[in-house]
Amino acid sequence: MKKVALSEVRDDLSKFLRLAEKEEVLITRHGKPAGVLIGFESEDDWFDYRLEHDPRFLRRIEAARRSLRFGRGVRLEDAGE
Repeated sequence: MKKVALSEVRDDLSKFLRLAEKEEVLITRHGKPAGVLIGFESEDDWFDYRLEHDPRFLRRIEAARRSLRFGRGVRLEDAGE
């Protein structure tokens, strides 16, 4: 993760967006963390990010895990048999 001052990002946002395609960029304000710039190399990366951070999707994943803990559902390893 690259650490960059807000003033630098403000002066050359395009440069840091390109960098963010490869690694997260921590933006600091007065030397303290203020935000993170995350770039996407493709629309698929954008879709994956949105899915991974969608509260509805995360709730469904947690519900499925709970079901498995209680013995309901089928393990992926057993699905093809």
